[in-house]
Amino acid sequence: MVPAIRKQFNESFTDAGYQQYLAVLNEKYKGAIEFRVAETPVFIDKIFKEKLLSACESIVDFIVQPNFIELTNHAIPTNVKVPNENKHTHFIAFDFGICENESGELEPQLIEMQGFPTLFAYQIWHDLTFRKQYTIPENFSCYLNGFTQETYTALLNEIIVGNHSPVEVILLELFPHEQKTKVDFYFTAEYTGISVVCLTELIKEGNDLFYMKDKKKIQIKRIYNRIIFDDLQQQKKEIQAIGQILFEDLNVEWVPHPNWFYRISKYTLPFIHHPYVPTTWFLNELKQVPPDLENYVLKPLFSFAGQGVVIDVTPKDIESVQDPENWILQKKVKYAAVIDTPNEPAKAELRIFYFWKEGDERPIATNNLARLSKGKMIGVRYNQDKDWVGGSLAYFEK
Repeated sequence: MVPAIRKQFNESFTDAGYQQYLAVLNEKYKGAIEFRVAETPVFIDKIFKEKLLSACESIVDFIVQPNFIELTNHAIPTNVKVPNENKHTHFIAFDFGICENESGELEPQLIEMQGFPTLFAYQIWHDLTFRKQYTIPENFSCYLNGFTQETYTALLNEIIVGNHSPVEVILLELFPHEQKTKVDFYFTAEYTGISVVCLTELIKEGNDLFYMKDKKKIQIKRIYNRIIFDDLQQQKKEIQAIGQILFEDLNVEWVPHPNWFYRISKYTLPFIHHPYVPTTWFLNELKQVPPDLENYVLKPLFSFAGQGVVIDVTPKDIESVQDPENWILQKKVKYAAVIDTPNEPAKAELRIFYFWKEGDERPIATNNLARLSKGKMIGVRYNQDKDWVGGSLAYFEK
């Protein structure tokens, strides 16, 4: 998006260099990166960066309102409500498409948000590898608000570990070594010293949880939660039964607490009014079906990995919804194919990371990831056999 830098990057690009970059990216945890990694970062100028942060801060203003918890109490399905919720999430991820407005100008448009972690630790290594293999201008950084690799890593560590010894803190996931995001789990363990533990390895005694490490039983004081309950509900009954532990009154701290996955989510979108947030309604509150339904997308509030989304909406689709309170109708955005590549240009989504340290009044933007696409939507299934697509990161002009 910064033409001079894009031109320079593309002209110096070689497939051999890309293969070397992938080799370095994979050298620590061989085979752990199971998603496609894009050939290029995204370069973002100051003006677009400020647009992104303006939208994020506007949404944060809404999240820090005193009545936010009251407004989002219905966001949490009763069957997945976890006790001992804290005052705020520790992490927020905002997903924006790089879009084109009606005047042909580039602007960010919010696609989704989640009060849940993402590839926070892996992106540290990703940036180091990019800078090792490619020439990134010194006045560009993947970090925001003046963060550096050192200060970002320190804050991530502080939030995840809290006041405990790392051995008392675990990263909890469902079959973590089978997950597509496992590379982030390994880097999280490396940077924080905590252990990666599967739900099936938990030991419950009374209201206390334990896990085994080096043949010793260790009490868990704090859980860095990476389990998405929608995923848990897709499992066999015996695994779901084990998962019921999580809904009990446990002597553990959560980071972030699972309820925030639902509070800050698609459920929050209808409450947000900002030029960079597409108009969204709860389907049960829609007074009149828009005549231009082709310009909208229908999304279930509770679904796993984007399942159930209707892209080309018809009146029949809306009529057939049995539980309209669990669906939203959202205005489509027009992704801009702005990333020049050796063949067709690519579209991009940017995920902005926000960290919220306990005791702070509001969260702060820290880092990002990017995803490039040439398909109808962002995601692997829409980008088969294409190049210059996949996971990446953005470098912002300072």
